Formats: sequence, C-alpha cells, structure tokens
Amino acid sequence: MISDQEMEHLKMLARLELSAEETQALKADLNAILAYFEQLRDLDTEGAQPLVRPIDAVNVFRDDVVQDGLPQDSVLGLAIEAQDGFFRVPRTIE
Repeated sequence: MISDQEMEHLKMLARLELSAEETQALKADLNAILAYFEQLRDLDTEGAQPLVRPIDAVNVFRDDVVQDGLPQDSVLGLAIEAQDGFFRVPRTIE
C-alpha cells in the first residue's frame, strides 16, 4: 500500500497539483492497481512456458535495393517555391 508520504513524493515527481480529495482518490486507485499485482504474484506459474509473442513473428521487410533517385529539376518543379536548388519554406524560428 502507498503511504501518504509516498503519495506526496509521487505527486512531486509527476508535478501534479491535486486537492486533498483528488489525492485520496488517486491513492485509492493506485492501491487497487497494486492489489491486482499482489494477486498475480500469488499465482502458481510453475511449469508455464514463457510467452514472448502470442503469434509467430515473420519479417515482412523486403531487402534494400539501391535505386536511382528522381531528378532534382522534376522534384523542385512540384514545389510551391524553390530557390537555388532547394525548397523554400516559411521561417519557423525567429
């Protein structure tokens, strides 16, 4: 169970500003979650095989193949605005 001191420490770490009622509700929720973990700890898992994935994983990526890129003129021709061989975009940092 989470103590009041631990709850205050968690609030400080998470930078939460909660009322006393909100703090108590969150504390109750966290304690309920921890109680579920305690139930899981009590389960007998002797002989259970570890399960890495529920289904077999298959690599669906294709091999990398080097290909020629598009000509610069045709790509820049699609730009709204180009300048000196580059895309010109609005300034985002002042």
